Amino acid sequence: MNNEQPLLEVRGLKKYFVIDKTVFGRPTKYLKAVDNISFTLPRGKTLGVVGESGCGKTTLGRTIIRLYDTDGGEIIFEGTDISKIKRKKMIKYRTDIQFVFQDPYSSLPPRMTVGAIISEAVRVHKIVPKHEIHEYVLDIMKKCGLQPQYYDRYPHEFSGGQRQRICIARALAVKPKLVICDEPVSALDVSIQAQIINLLKELQDTMGLTYVFISHDLSVVKYITNQIMVMYLGNSMEFGDTAQIFENPLHPYTKALFSAVPVPDPDMKMNRIILEGDIPSPANPPKGCKFHTRCSECMSACKLKEPDYIEASPNHFVKCHLYNKEVMDNMAEYDAMYEEEVRNEQANAQKKKK
Repeated sequence: MNNEQPLLEVRGLKKYFVIDKTVFGRPTKYLKAVDNISFTLPRGKTLGVVGESGCGKTTLGRTIIRLYDTDGGEIIFEGTDISKIKRKKMIKYRTDIQFVFQDPYSSLPPRMTVGAIISEAVRVHKIVPKHEIHEYVLDIMKKCGLQPQYYDRYPHEFSGGQRQRICIARALAVKPKLVICDEPVSALDVSIQAQIINLLKELQDTMGLTYVFISHDLSVVKYITNQIMVMYLGNSMEFGDTAQIFENPLHPYTKALFSAVPVPDPDMKMNRIILEGDIPSPANPPKGCKFHTRCSECMSACKLKEPDYIEASPNHFVKCHLYNKEVMDNMAEYDAMYEEEVRNEQANAQKKKK
């Protein structure tokens, strides 16, 4: 049994954005971008975070790295809760946790050379002595597949794939332990995507890196990750080992996402699960399970009660009433409660008309 302390442990993490205030500045309405997220990430492993646009994936990554202050929960990095640490004291953790942004075109300063971009943080954090910086940066560039002659060139002179390599080199230059990759290949061609993914895997093996890999592309996630977390409207709907989730997805939302993955076989019939309707507003989520408005397996309990996070099998968690025996056994009571609620709503609607 492996008792090694996990590199990152997130417990009940919350990040809310205020969208409405009173005239006195008191918040009255919040957008719950990250709502009670928990997971554990061992050293040297990769966690994939997947879900539709607007589900809170990027906000989760930025909150973990403390680009956003938390509104609740804990971010335990190497045994220390960094969620409440003041920004000045966060400086020593800035080298340990790095972020690779989604857009390689806008995340690089256009007036700095590649050498200056990569060496800036090395110089500020004193990673190596001053006289060794040039050789150190060239070595990092070599590891990331960048030629030495690129040192004095500017970002606009490079293709998207090369710019993403520069972004990765900038992140790795400060010798991080955890790298949060926010859709690092979504803006690239398929052939270049493969190069960047293989580069990330190679660097993980040689440098012992740990990744949080945010992506829409489930094929990429399957290839590079050890664990997967499926997010919807700020909540974790399913979490488990990659192989386990791909072989046996439990949540109806996960099944719908996986059914959309194209199969390279023209003769194979796709059993596509179509999600009807739009994603509800995160500022005004539906009562009960947030997914019930689009779920083909929706029950009365789903409209009334928020599901618990259940360990359906070892290290495989799901947030769904279908796997809660207590709820399923009492479904008749929930049906009666829902019918009563519908009658009350109809009665109230008639009173308003009068």
